[in-house]
Amino acid sequence: MSLQHQAPMAAPARGKRLESSHYLYIAVIVAVVLGAVVGILFPEVGKSLKPLGDGFIKLIKMMIAPVIFCTIVLGIGSIAKAATVGKVGGLALLYFVIMSTFALAIGLVVGNLIHPGEGLKLTPYDPNKKAATDSTVDFLLGIIPGDIPVLPTLLVAILVGFAVQKMGTQGTPILNAIGHAQKLVFRILVMIMWLAPVGAFGAIAAVVGATGVKAIVSMLTLMVAFYLTCILFIVLVLGSLLRVVSGVNIFSLMKYLGREYLLIFSTSSSEAALPRLIAKMEHLGVSKPVVGVTVPTGYSFNLDGTAIYLTMASLFVANAMNMPLNLGEQISLLVFMIIASKGAAGVTGAGLATLAAGLQAHRPELLGGVGIIVGIDRFMSEARALTNFTGNAVATVLIGTWVKEVDTVQVRSVLAGERPFDESSMLADSHGPAAADSSSTSQGAAPVPA
Repeated sequence: MSLQHQAPMAAPARGKRLESSHYLYIAVIVAVVLGAVVGILFPEVGKSLKPLGDGFIKLIKMMIAPVIFCTIVLGIGSIAKAATVGKVGGLALLYFVIMSTFALAIGLVVGNLIHPGEGLKLTPYDPNKKAATDSTVDFLLGIIPGDIPVLPTLLVAILVGFAVQKMGTQGTPILNAIGHAQKLVFRILVMIMWLAPVGAFGAIAAVVGATGVKAIVSMLTLMVAFYLTCILFIVLVLGSLLRVVSGVNIFSLMKYLGREYLLIFSTSSSEAALPRLIAKMEHLGVSKPVVGVTVPTGYSFNLDGTAIYLTMASLFVANAMNMPLNLGEQISLLVFMIIASKGAAGVTGAGLATLAAGLQAHRPELLGGVGIIVGIDRFMSEARALTNFTGNAVATVLIGTWVKEVDTVQVRSVLAGERPFDESSMLADSHGPAAADSSSTSQGAAPVPA
């Protein structure tokens, strides 16, 4: 069954997901505002609510190891599958690695320029020191499992991934089983994220109670800097690449994907628009084989927005804890994030878990600062998802151009509004090199005018 025919079947589920996501988003906003009010008006009460944030962070920590293990093993399997496709798969993987690394580096550069979180001087997290709480709170926090080492988990996942890959077809059942396990892990993670309003309320109240308005200003600074960085990345980096390679205007492409942007903005997840992106890229004029390889692989490996978020948020937490990362630690963190971020898109809370994993692997004492990020993570998730989505759309056009699998006449007509997308059926027209081998335009001979 083709991917286009699967999309309409998924519509009811997306509608339900959209509604539940709205409830969670509103709850987090209310919790953050209430936490800030309590912290400002009743500082001591706010500081006493810190266990709520600590408990939520412990739940996120509990999920780090299974999330990392499943995503890395399946990620290595995806690499093998994409590589077997040949030129398209190899080119896509190379582009994704280079662009994700570049996005991570941009996040580090911007973070070092603005120094987010500086001056908050929050208390470092000490896993061996009990908080000054009553026995009931200690008992409840003690129920949550302790730390599982991240770096050993990462090593085991890499070894298992390559071992399964070497098994060939015999390893397929194992990958399928791990795929089912990943769905279970992410389902638990989604359940935990429904406690985000409680965790955000406690964390924000405690931080604001301890530092005052300075915490609010610092968080707003990070959010604004992150949004501006994502916008500049899309317009300057992705837009320039798209213009030079394919002759396509980035704003024309974004206008064409307007409905998908609205869907992503309301769900805070680029995964919700995956079926529509596949159908729309084929309608745009990129051949089915290129779309079929690039888009699904990009959803795991081409996470530009998530990459920028991970590095900027890491620097924010380190500065807020008054324990800034030196250059060597930043580079080491960048390398870790390149590996661990694969598969962090599309699932609520996966980016937060990956951030916690990076900090725990390098500086465990910084993990307590993730509680601040919980309060503003949802506000930054839209920019992450939109940047990830735009990066995958651009990548599809670029790779299609490089392998000469783009119908340039179709691209020009679609972006000009002459051939609108059929929203009722989500079926792409018959076009592209597969359907028009004799057409010289389908071979990408001429750039597409803006």
